Amino acid sequence: MINPSAAGWIEKFFNKNQDNYIDFNGETLSFYEDCRATGFIYGYVVRFQLETQIDVTKWSYDEITKVGFLNTLFSVYRLQKPEGNKEDFIEFVYEFYKIIQPENLNFIRKLLPEGTHSSRLEKVIDDRIQTNNNTISKNFSHIITNALLFIDVLAFEQYLIQGELAKDYLKNIESDCIKIISIALKIKERKSKYDELIVKLFENSIRYTKFNTSENIAFSDIKFPRYNSLLEQLYLLDIAQMALWSDEKLEANETLFLEDLARDLGLNESILKKSETEIYLFIEKYKKEIPFFNYSNPIKHFYDQANKNVTKLIIRNKDRLTKEIKESGELMQLLAKSTTKDLSKDEKKKVKKQLLDVCKTIPSLTIFLLPGGGLLLPILIKFIPQLLPSAFNENLED
Repeated sequence: MINPSAAGWIEKFFNKNQDNYIDFNGETLSFYEDCRATGFIYGYVVRFQLETQIDVTKWSYDEITKVGFLNTLFSVYRLQKPEGNKEDFIEFVYEFYKIIQPENLNFIRKLLPEGTHSSRLEKVIDDRIQTNNNTISKNFSHIITNALLFIDVLAFEQYLIQGELAKDYLKNIESDCIKIISIALKIKERKSKYDELIVKLFENSIRYTKFNTSENIAFSDIKFPRYNSLLEQLYLLDIAQMALWSDEKLEANETLFLEDLARDLGLNESILKKSETEIYLFIEKYKKEIPFFNYSNPIKHFYDQANKNVTKLIIRNKDRLTKEIKESGELMQLLAKSTTKDLSKDEKKKVKKQLLDVCKTIPSLTIFLLPGGGLLLPILIKFIPQLLPSAFNENLED
């Protein structure tokens, strides 16, 4: 029995499945479509790219994702090197992560000075896998990282083909993913506050670059010609699908957007139609089984859950929070003003900065200081009038 949380699980996986791998016969499209069916592209693995599935009834979701990630990397390796073996694969993928994650590999070398490449690789994969099972205690920058794990797969493919990885490859493709998502959500006819949140969550899940969305992002900002790999083209199309299908329905202008995107990526209509069909069928099949798809809008579910958890933290610390806010005169005045009129852009920045300063003094509220924690500040601001009713009334009277 494989235990993906115990040392040596990679070697055991390969020993148990040496004759169980799916042979895609060099067909990249077949590999990708099967990978999409596993759920890996969508950030939630429901099966592996194996002929006979592994019993995962006792596994955590992190453990399932670890094996799915390793299995997908190995499938890409076999596409490029059909005669390769697992020893060579482990060597290749380990060297690949030395390039893109050197600081972690240096730490692992010190931690496991005599460790094999497979044992060190286990540590790397463990670091790459993050879930949103506990959105409060875990770093917010990893909320939807699993949906972006395929970027590692794309970079690994480039490394296998070129023998090296272009310096800006990861930064460029992450940036273009966010641009595509931003454009996709901007053209939606039926917008909600959660559409903006999904962009922010993606922004806070990227690893290799800093990116700030802009209202002026256009197709011309995306350098489509640099994406020559079919895997890259298919994934960028599916990223847009995920953004648009958050409400499970495509409007006419959204369909036109996808058609334009597919054309710019060099993908034909049949591939586009299959991409649309597959994400719909996947959500329909698994939304009751998988918490992420158990709501018409999974981002709304995240926000609702975060709202509940953050509210509990605020209530538990309300006395300390009230004291700190009362002692900040300017912050009190701005919060009072916000109850009757809109604050200016500079005033909003002051409120955000001063609230974060307050949170620094309260250990339980340092959650707002984590990457992405700022997304939850509106919850705190909304709750403050309940903490300071008398103080607010006095300020309003003044």
